[in-house]
Amino acid sequence: MSDLAYRSETGAAGAQGANGAAGAERLSLGVAARLSRYLQVLTQARKMGKETISSQELSDYTHVNSTQIRRDLSGFGKFGKRGVGYNVDSLVSQIRKILRTAGQHNIALFGAGHLGTAIASSDIFADHGFRIVAVFDADADKVGRSVGNLAVRDTVDLGRVVDEEDIVVAVLAVPTAAAQPLADELVDAGVKIIFNYSEALIQVPPEVTVHTSSPAVDLLYALYFYLT
Repeated sequence: MSDLAYRSETGAAGAQGANGAAGAERLSLGVAARLSRYLQVLTQARKMGKETISSQELSDYTHVNSTQIRRDLSGFGKFGKRGVGYNVDSLVSQIRKILRTAGQHNIALFGAGHLGTAIASSDIFADHGFRIVAVFDADADKVGRSVGNLAVRDTVDLGRVVDEEDIVVAVLAVPTAAAQPLADELVDAGVKIIFNYSEALIQVPPEVTVHTSSPAVDLLYALYFYLT
Protein backbone atom coordinates (compact mmCIF):
# COMPACT_ATOMS: atom_id res chain seq x y z
CA MET A 1 0.00 0.00 0.00
CA SER A 2 1.36 3.47 -0.89
CA ASP A 3 2.03 6.10 1.75
CA LEU A 4 -0.69 8.25 0.22
CA ALA A 5 -3.27 5.47 0.44
CA TYR A 6 -2.20 4.67 4.00
CA ARG A 7 -2.47 8.29 5.08
CA SER A 8 -5.88 8.65 3.47
CA GLU A 9 -7.15 5.56 5.26
CA THR A 10 -5.74 6.54 8.66
CA GLY A 11 -7.14 10.03 8.28
CA ALA A 12 -10.58 8.71 7.39
CA ALA A 13 -10.49 6.25 10.27
CA GLY A 14 -9.58 9.00 12.68
CA ALA A 15 -12.46 11.13 11.44
CA GLN A 16 -14.83 8.21 11.86
CA GLY A 17 -13.78 7.76 15.45
CA ALA A 18 -14.19 11.45 16.16
CA ASN A 19 -17.70 11.53 14.72
CA GLY A 20 -19.03 8.41 16.39
CA ALA A 21 -22.21 7.14 14.81
CA ALA A 22 -21.91 9.59 11.92
CA GLY A 23 -18.69 7.83 10.91
CA ALA A 24 -20.66 4.67 10.03
CA GLU A 25 -22.38 6.64 7.25
CA ARG A 26 -19.14 7.68 5.60
CA LEU A 27 -18.46 6.71 2.01
CA SER A 28 -15.82 4.12 1.24
CA LEU A 29 -12.53 5.57 0.01
CA GLY A 30 -13.16 4.15 -3.47
CA VAL A 31 -16.61 5.70 -3.85
CA ALA A 32 -15.46 9.06 -2.44
CA ALA A 33 -12.50 9.11 -4.84
CA ARG A 34 -14.66 8.31 -7.86
CA LEU A 35 -17.33 10.86 -6.94
CA SER A 36 -14.61 13.48 -6.61
CA ARG A 37 -13.39 12.63 -10.10
CA TYR A 38 -16.94 12.87 -11.49
CA LEU A 39 -17.33 16.25 -9.80
CA GLN A 40 -14.12 17.53 -11.36
CA VAL A 41 -15.31 16.59 -14.85
CA LEU A 42 -18.80 17.96 -14.26
CA THR A 43 -17.43 21.27 -13.01
CA GLN A 44 -15.34 21.69 -16.13
CA ALA A 45 -18.26 20.61 -18.33
CA ARG A 46 -20.42 23.29 -16.74
CA LYS A 47 -17.76 25.93 -17.41
CA MET A 48 -17.79 24.81 -21.05
CA GLY A 49 -21.55 25.38 -21.20
CA LYS A 50 -22.68 21.74 -21.26
CA GLU A 51 -26.15 21.22 -19.80
CA THR A 52 -26.25 17.41 -19.89
CA ILE A 53 -23.65 14.65 -19.83
CA SER A 54 -23.91 10.90 -20.29
CA SER A 55 -22.30 8.18 -18.19
CA GLN A 56 -20.21 7.26 -21.24
CA GLU A 57 -18.87 10.81 -21.49
CA LEU A 58 -18.00 10.71 -17.79
CA SER A 59 -16.29 7.39 -18.43
CA ASP A 60 -14.25 8.82 -21.30
CA TYR A 61 -12.89 11.60 -19.08
CA THR A 62 -12.42 9.66 -15.84
CA HIS A 63 -11.49 6.19 -17.19
CA VAL A 64 -14.09 4.69 -14.83
CA ASN A 65 -16.35 2.09 -16.43
CA SER A 66 -19.73 3.60 -17.34
CA THR A 67 -21.53 0.77 -15.55
CA GLN A 68 -19.60 1.61 -12.38
CA ILE A 69 -20.51 5.27 -12.78
CA ARG A 70 -24.22 4.47 -13.05
CA ARG A 71 -23.94 2.13 -10.06
CA ASP A 72 -22.19 4.79 -7.96
CA LEU A 73 -24.78 7.44 -8.74
CA SER A 74 -27.86 5.21 -8.51
CA GLY A 75 -26.87 4.36 -4.95
CA PHE A 76 -27.82 7.91 -3.93
CA GLY A 77 -30.97 8.44 -5.98
CA LYS A 78 -32.23 8.71 -9.54
CA PHE A 79 -30.25 11.50 -11.21
CA GLY A 80 -30.24 10.73 -14.94
CA LYS A 81 -32.69 9.94 -17.72
CA ARG A 82 -32.14 7.12 -20.19
CA GLY A 83 -31.24 8.54 -23.59
CA VAL A 84 -30.75 12.03 -22.17
CA GLY A 85 -28.06 11.70 -19.55
CA TYR A 86 -27.46 13.66 -16.38
CA ASN A 87 -28.26 17.32 -15.84
CA VAL A 88 -24.84 18.84 -15.13
CA ASP A 89 -25.97 21.55 -12.67
CA SER A 90 -28.15 19.15 -10.72
CA LEU A 91 -25.50 16.46 -10.52
CA VAL A 92 -22.84 18.93 -9.37
CA SER A 93 -25.13 20.01 -6.52
CA GLN A 94 -26.04 16.45 -5.57
CA ILE A 95 -22.46 15.17 -5.52
CA ARG A 96 -21.36 18.13 -3.42
CA LYS A 97 -24.07 17.25 -0.91
CA ILE A 98 -23.01 13.60 -0.92
CA LEU A 99 -19.38 14.57 -0.37
CA ARG A 100 -20.49 17.08 2.29
CA THR A 101 -18.72 19.92 0.53
CA ALA A 102 -21.74 22.13 -0.19
CA GLY A 103 -21.17 25.70 0.93
CA GLN A 104 -17.98 27.69 1.35
CA HIS A 105 -14.79 26.40 2.98
CA ASN A 106 -11.82 28.59 3.81
CA ILE A 107 -8.25 27.68 2.92
CA ALA A 108 -4.87 28.97 4.08
CA LEU A 109 -2.05 28.68 1.54
CA PHE A 110 1.52 28.37 2.80
CA GLY A 111 4.28 29.30 0.38
CA ALA A 112 4.32 32.35 -1.89
CA GLY A 113 6.87 31.03 -4.36
CA HIS A 114 6.19 29.99 -7.95
CA LEU A 115 3.90 27.07 -7.02
CA GLY A 116 2.04 28.97 -4.31
CA THR A 117 1.50 31.94 -6.62
CA ALA A 118 0.14 29.64 -9.34
CA ILE A 119 -2.26 28.01 -6.88
CA ALA A 120 -3.44 31.35 -5.48
CA SER A 121 -4.05 32.72 -8.97
CA SER A 122 -5.99 29.67 -10.18
CA ASP A 123 -9.69 28.85 -9.96
CA ILE A 124 -8.89 25.23 -9.09
CA PHE A 125 -10.24 25.54 -5.54
CA ALA A 126 -12.87 28.24 -6.10
CA ASP A 127 -14.60 26.07 -8.69
CA HIS A 128 -15.37 23.56 -5.94
CA GLY A 129 -16.48 25.91 -3.19
CA PHE A 130 -13.10 26.50 -1.53
CA ARG A 131 -11.79 30.02 -0.96
CA ILE A 132 -8.18 30.93 -0.26
CA VAL A 133 -8.49 33.57 2.46
CA ALA A 134 -4.87 33.83 3.59
CA VAL A 135 -1.41 33.34 2.09
CA PHE A 136 1.62 32.87 4.34
CA ASP A 137 5.37 32.77 3.85
CA ALA A 138 8.32 32.63 6.23
CA ASP A 139 10.45 34.76 3.88
CA ALA A 140 10.37 38.36 5.11
CA ASP A 141 11.02 39.60 1.56
CA LYS A 142 7.73 38.07 0.40
CA VAL A 143 5.59 39.25 3.33
CA GLY A 144 3.35 42.12 2.27
CA ARG A 145 3.50 41.29 -1.43
CA SER A 146 0.26 40.64 -3.31
CA VAL A 147 -0.37 37.04 -4.36
CA GLY A 148 -3.73 36.12 -5.84
CA ASN A 149 -5.19 39.45 -4.66
CA LEU A 150 -4.13 38.71 -1.07
CA ALA A 151 -1.29 40.26 0.89
CA VAL A 152 1.24 37.64 2.01
CA ARG A 153 1.28 37.24 5.80
CA ASP A 154 4.07 36.23 8.14
CA THR A 155 3.71 32.69 9.48
CA VAL A 156 3.97 34.05 13.04
CA ASP A 157 0.32 35.10 12.61
CA LEU A 158 -0.76 31.54 11.72
CA GLY A 159 -2.72 30.67 14.86
CA ARG A 160 -4.62 33.95 15.04
CA VAL A 161 -5.58 33.95 11.35
CA VAL A 162 -6.71 30.31 11.38
CA ASP A 163 -9.06 31.15 14.24
CA GLU A 164 -10.32 34.47 12.85
CA GLU A 165 -10.91 33.16 9.32
CA ASP A 166 -12.34 29.79 10.39
CA ILE A 167 -9.79 27.95 8.26
CA VAL A 168 -10.34 24.19 7.95
CA VAL A 169 -7.86 23.36 5.17
CA ALA A 170 -4.18 24.24 4.78
CA VAL A 171 -2.30 23.89 1.48
CA LEU A 172 1.46 23.47 1.79
CA ALA A 173 3.52 24.68 -1.16
CA VAL A 174 6.72 24.90 0.87
CA PRO A 175 10.20 23.29 0.85
CA THR A 176 10.29 19.72 2.13
CA ALA A 177 12.23 20.63 5.28
CA ALA A 178 9.61 23.20 6.29
CA ALA A 179 6.56 20.94 5.87
CA GLN A 180 6.60 18.94 9.14
CA PRO A 181 7.25 21.90 11.50
CA LEU A 182 4.50 23.82 9.72
CA ALA A 183 2.13 20.86 9.95
CA ASP A 184 2.78 20.70 13.71
CA GLU A 185 1.78 24.36 14.06
CA LEU A 186 -1.33 23.81 11.96
CA VAL A 187 -2.41 20.86 14.08
CA ASP A 188 -1.98 22.98 17.22
CA ALA A 189 -4.06 25.73 15.57
CA GLY A 190 -6.92 23.29 14.90
CA VAL A 191 -6.61 22.69 11.15
CA LYS A 192 -8.04 19.26 10.28
CA ILE A 193 -7.04 18.82 6.62
CA ILE A 194 -3.58 19.41 5.16
CA PHE A 195 -2.97 19.26 1.43
CA ASN A 196 0.75 18.68 0.98
CA TYR A 197 2.55 19.60 -2.27
CA SER A 198 5.99 18.89 -0.82
CA GLU A 199 7.81 15.55 -0.84
CA ALA A 200 7.79 15.40 2.98
CA LEU A 201 6.26 12.41 4.76
CA ILE A 202 4.17 14.36 7.24
CA GLN A 203 3.11 12.77 10.51
CA VAL A 204 -0.06 14.05 12.19
CA PRO A 205 -2.54 12.83 14.85
CA PRO A 206 -5.25 10.41 13.60
CA GLU A 207 -7.95 13.10 13.68
CA VAL A 208 -6.07 15.12 11.05
CA THR A 209 -5.98 14.09 7.38
CA VAL A 210 -2.97 14.66 5.13
CA HIS A 211 -3.24 14.33 1.37
CA THR A 212 0.09 14.42 -0.45
CA SER A 213 0.06 15.36 -4.12
CA SER A 214 3.15 14.35 -6.07
CA PRO A 215 3.42 14.73 -9.87
CA ALA A 216 6.11 12.04 -9.86
CA VAL A 217 3.84 9.53 -8.11
CA ASP A 218 0.96 10.36 -10.47
CA LEU A 219 3.29 9.85 -13.43
CA LEU A 220 4.48 6.49 -12.12
CA TYR A 221 0.85 5.43 -11.69
CA ALA A 222 0.00 6.49 -15.24
CA LEU A 223 3.05 4.75 -16.70
CA TYR A 224 2.25 1.50 -14.92
CA PHE A 225 -1.45 1.34 -15.75
CA TYR A 226 -1.48 2.82 -19.24
CA LEU A 227 1.88 1.90 -20.77
CA THR A 228 2.55 -1.59 -19.37
